[in-house]
Amino acid sequence: MRNSGAVLTLRKALHGLGPLFILASHLGCAVLLFTGLGAAALLWAVALYGLRMLATTAIYHRLMAHRSYQAPRLVWWLGALVGASAGQMGPSWWVAHHLQHHRHVDTGHDPHSPLLSPSSWSGFWYAQLGWLLSPAFHPDTLPPAIEADPVLRLIDRLHVLPPLALAWLSWQLGGWEWLGAFCLSTTVLFHAVASVNSVAHLAGSQPFATGDASRNNPWVALLTLGEGWHNLHHAFQGSVRQGLTLRQGRVVVLPDPTYRFICLLERLGWARQLRIPSQRALLARGA
Repeated sequence: MRNSGAVLTLRKALHGLGPLFILASHLGCAVLLFTGLGAAALLWAVALYGLRMLATTAIYHRLMAHRSYQAPRLVWWLGALVGASAGQMGPSWWVAHHLQHHRHVDTGHDPHSPLLSPSSWSGFWYAQLGWLLSPAFHPDTLPPAIEADPVLRLIDRLHVLPPLALAWLSWQLGGWEWLGAFCLSTTVLFHAVASVNSVAHLAGSQPFATGDASRNNPWVALLTLGEGWHNLHHAFQGSVRQGLTLRQGRVVVLPDPTYRFICLLERLGWARQLRIPSQRALLARGA
C-alpha cells in the first residue's frame, strides 16, 4: 500500500508538470515581440500546428479514446509522441479525462463543463483554462487498455519530454524566433483544443438529439480540423467521421480534415475498420 501511494504521488507530480509547460508556452510567445515572426518561422509554426493537431484529433481522440478505427501499434506510439509534443499531456491522462467527460457530460463530475459556473463568461474560462488548476485535473483512474501498453505508459509519465525536445529543436533551427514560433503554435493549439470543451458546449447548432449541450460549431471545426462538429460526436462517439449533419431531413457532409487524414492512413495500410454510422441511424437521431 505504501508503494502504491508513492507511485500515485509520483504520477500526479509528473502530470502536474503539464500546466506549467502550458504556462511557459504562453509566456514564451512574448519572445516574438522582440524577434518578430518571419515567413520561415511562421511556416514552422503552422506545420507544427497541423501535424500536432492531427495527432491529437486522429490518434488521441478518435483512435485511443473512442476506437473509431483500428491501427498498428506503431501508429499508437508515434501518435502519442507527437500528441504529447503538443503539450496535450500523455495518452493515459488525455483518454481518462475525455472518457470522464462523456460519462458525466455537463454534470458536476464533468471535469471541464462550462455550464456549471454562474455565468457563460466564467464558464467559458473555466472550461478553457481554469479546470487545469482544479482538483478535476487529476483523473480518478487511468484507462487500463492504455496503461497495459508499456510504451504508452512511459510516454504518459514522461509527457513533458517530447515538447521540450521539440522546443530545443526549434531553438537549434532558428534561435529565439523559431522558439517563439514553437510557443505560439503550442499556445494556439492548446486553446483550439480547449474550445471544443468550452465554445462547442455554448454556441452552435444541435441537429442531433443528445440530451446535453454539445453543439456543432464551424469555427471550432476549422481550428481543430473537424473536431468542432461536437454534437455529431456526442450522438455517435464511435464514428470516425464527425463532419456529418442533418438539414431538411437529409444527411449533409461537412469538412472534416481529420477524417481525410485517417482515410490516408487507411490507404497506406495503417488504419482499418473505420466506423461510420448509417444514414438511417443518423436520421433517427435527428433533434
